[in-house]
Amino acid sequence: MEQRLYQFQRHLPEWLHLESLIRLGERHLRVYDVDTVQMGETTLPLRVLEMGSRSPGAPVVGFFGGVHGVERIGSQVLLSWLHSLIHRLQWDDQLHRRLERVRLVFMPMINPGGIWRRTRSNPNGVDLMRNAPVDAEGKVPFLAGGQRLSRRLPWYRGRAGEPMETEAQALVNTVRQRLMNAPVSISLDCHSGFGRRDRIWCCYARSQRPIAHLAEVYRLKQILEHTYPYHHPYLIEPQSVNYTTHGDLWDYLYDEALEHHPDRLFLPFTLEMGSWLWVRKNPRQLLDFFGLFNPIIGHRHNRVLRQHLPLFEFLVAMAVNAGNWLPRGEARENLTRQAMKHWYG
Repeated sequence: MEQRLYQFQRHLPEWLHLESLIRLGERHLRVYDVDTVQMGETTLPLRVLEMGSRSPGAPVVGFFGGVHGVERIGSQVLLSWLHSLIHRLQWDDQLHRRLERVRLVFMPMINPGGIWRRTRSNPNGVDLMRNAPVDAEGKVPFLAGGQRLSRRLPWYRGRAGEPMETEAQALVNTVRQRLMNAPVSISLDCHSGFGRRDRIWCCYARSQRPIAHLAEVYRLKQILEHTYPYHHPYLIEPQSVNYTTHGDLWDYLYDEALEHHPDRLFLPFTLEMGSWLWVRKNPRQLLDFFGLFNPIIGHRHNRVLRQHLPLFEFLVAMAVNAGNWLPRGEARENLTRQAMKHWYG
């Protein structure tokens, strides 16, 4: 037991933090192990947590992290949010009432083997965010857009025609079973490693075509900017404005939701934390590959852990109050035109 604790403290301290939160909040949490991955002799469960309403008609907000093992700040930010919620539930009656109207789903470590090994890919060498059976329209950046040449090169998609990796399939199944069945669902997948600004990306990654719910995304952008005019640092845009990729899991899930649940709303977003800013402020991080994706200095790390909590609160409020802001009719058409001009004009 002591050896196991030592290994986790050394390679996966986020797991120990999650376990302590589960024990602390066991009265409020529903915990599911949806699959496992093997790291040598150590079995790592792929864990999903739920809290809030059990009603099938309740809106759902899903929080995901750790798809890329080297970007462990994504998992840490979600654990910070979960820590806050669990402690507030010990005294905050208003939060209890809020959770009677919404269901929260957490999958904070989708790729625990990659986090353990400090690699972007999973232990099989596959980049999970290039692993879905989706091909981009047109050219993608060489290698970075997803490649099938070799698992020894980054951004490896896996072999054509093979099933998705265990971790990717676990994410897909979780979204299918716990988000898509809701009348309104929003997901946020936490990443780092691109740009000097924090970005909130919507689909598509595979195409520069606008998504069917462009008006809803643009309306959410407007409300966030009006609600937090001095506090929100985010650049909100489709991912394809920057680059396109093969195999994006959220493109795959969004298109599936459109096909199988056209009467429901599923909006997947990616939080891309701008790690280049951390490197610019502390160039010594360039000496460590891990430092390209995570804040190293203590006070900056703590700032990142707290600065996204208002965004998480905002998304929960938007899901609960969806009927008050979702555009319809002529207003939706006008928003679509504005969004096209803003992002694609």
